Amino acid sequence: MPAEYSRLNGWKDPWRRSRIGLLTLAFLSSLCFASFLLSQRFVTTLPASPYTIGRSIQSLPSNELTEVVNISQDIEDVLSLQKEKIVDDILKSYHFPGGPGLRNQSRPLSDLVPVLGGQPLRSVIIATWRSGSTFLGDILNSVPGNFYHYEPLLDHGIVQVRGPPRSKESLRYIRNLLNCNYTDMDKYLSYGQDHTWLFTHNIRLWEKCTEYPHLCWLPIFLNRFCSLFPFQSMKLVRLRLKLAEELLTDEKLGVKVVLVVRDPRGTMQSRRHRDWCPGNPDCDDPTLLCADLVADYSAALSFIKKYPKKFKIVRYEDFSLDPYKGTEDLFKFLGVNFGPEVKKFLDTHTKANSGGVSSTFRNSKNAPFHWRSDLSFSEVQNIQRKCSSAMDLWGYSKAVNASHQRFFDPIKKKFSLKP
Repeated sequence: MPAEYSRLNGWKDPWRRSRIGLLTLAFLSSLCFASFLLSQRFVTTLPASPYTIGRSIQSLPSNELTEVVNISQDIEDVLSLQKEKIVDDILKSYHFPGGPGLRNQSRPLSDLVPVLGGQPLRSVIIATWRSGSTFLGDILNSVPGNFYHYEPLLDHGIVQVRGPPRSKESLRYIRNLLNCNYTDMDKYLSYGQDHTWLFTHNIRLWEKCTEYPHLCWLPIFLNRFCSLFPFQSMKLVRLRLKLAEELLTDEKLGVKVVLVVRDPRGTMQSRRHRDWCPGNPDCDDPTLLCADLVADYSAALSFIKKYPKKFKIVRYEDFSLDPYKGTEDLFKFLGVNFGPEVKKFLDTHTKANSGGVSSTFRNSKNAPFHWRSDLSFSEVQNIQRKCSSAMDLWGYSKAVNASHQRFFDPIKKKFSLKP
């Protein structure tokens, strides 16, 4: 553990306050970990080396007990290395509002670190499938010291959560993860072991999962690892906006919400390239998509008045046409610094197309408008007929014929949210 942890603006390593030798620390950590498992009366199933649920610590043979001790030491090692990296990354490239680096900032880093009793800067992106949220989520994830909760409702399936009964479980997931609480997330973690992209987008976590696969899905590791990070971001494509009010009213959570909206013609065109969409009405029916856009508009009208400092709207097309300005505006709202790592991400992800349909390497100025050439005019007419109200509310112009469709500008430049 570097000396910076004990002198950089209040980040004091709580594990190094006493003068315990390294071997003693390892022993005590292992003992505590074993005691925890014993108190739960079972050993968590591990991807690399499954244990049988229900077996107590006392019944473990010596080789498996040794593995428990080794797991405990691995956790301590990973946490120690990650603390060093967070401080190193932030010192090199992050500027807090109070000044460059950590030394002149108006707010100590410890105020933002959960494990030290701080409150991280939390942000949630709400969108729908194929509407640009992955791009914005990856931009936020390029911020040093960010922990990215990618699509926590993946295990819900291809459905939209509009209210009870699903909303109760969905909001529990969201709250738990934003508070770094994986303890009661068995279904979520079980799903993730067979669908690893739940974690792969979280580059800082997945790096450790690759190196220490036996730790990756353990709540006792995830709770502590997540709690090291001063920035927590999340993106959701299954939760409709009105349900986010429960998050916005929670002062302890302190979350800021960003709604991302896209032209339904572009959304529907992009969705047809995904094999999981056809046959699922919430995905392949433009009527449902546009009903959600209308409902989100209504919620946004309320939120923009009630929570002007906590809620923001981003139209994907506006953002894509000028991603640098869009990112600067977004980060100013979130209170996050636009540093060199963010600029590097934009430089490498907005100039040219690369990768498959889920890639975020795109020519950002062209990406939102592929539908003009990929959809027939009859397909566009069908969407426009079902989405007329949503398009008018969100500022999208209609194509009048096939020739017009290929070359017209579908976005109204002066769009603004008005009662």
